[in-house]
Amino acid sequence: MTTSVGELLATFEDGVLPIVQAGHPVLRTPAAPYTGQLGDLLSRFLEAMHRTMRAAPGVGLAAPQVGVGIAIAVVEDPGLPGDDEHERPPLPFRVLVNPRYAPVGDESRTFVEGCLSVHGWQAERTRHRRVRLQAQDEHGSPVDDELVGWPARIVQHETDHLRGELYLDGADLRTLASTEGVARLPRRAPAD
Repeated sequence: MTTSVGELLATFEDGVLPIVQAGHPVLRTPAAPYTGQLGDLLSRFLEAMHRTMRAAPGVGLAAPQVGVGIAIAVVEDPGLPGDDEHERPPLPFRVLVNPRYAPVGDESRTFVEGCLSVHGWQAERTRHRRVRLQAQDEHGSPVDDELVGWPARIVQHETDHLRGELYLDGADLRTLASTEGVARLPRRAPAD
């Protein structure tokens, strides 16, 4: 794996990696737990993931989305202060290694969601409003946080990628629309 990741990083010297699209088998294969497979390449790979996520632009990116089937994701969102409906505070940059989540409580929310690997399309997806995230950071230190609102949605979306799932698997496909068409969708109140 280090050879293929090293070649990937060398091919795209600007650090922005190509994002694979729906239909690529790596997106439907559960990612292997990260156990140090990248060795000294880890920091370069994480930096490339961060650059790729920002360039897209996106708020999260899982390693399978750049063709690497290991359980690593990066997340970062500037948030939308004052957006009480989406509960979207800033989410500082984080690396999530071998993440998993569990719902906290029974509340869920439905919002339009998109994906860098399903470019140009969005659909409504119901997700847990609050989750407990457990993972490790890039240094192997444990992460154990409770997230609510949009940060919880981002973590669920990226963790699902590591399970070989796409957001469309649980989306209301009747709401599937092009990114341009989403602006024309009627606004609905959040589902309880």
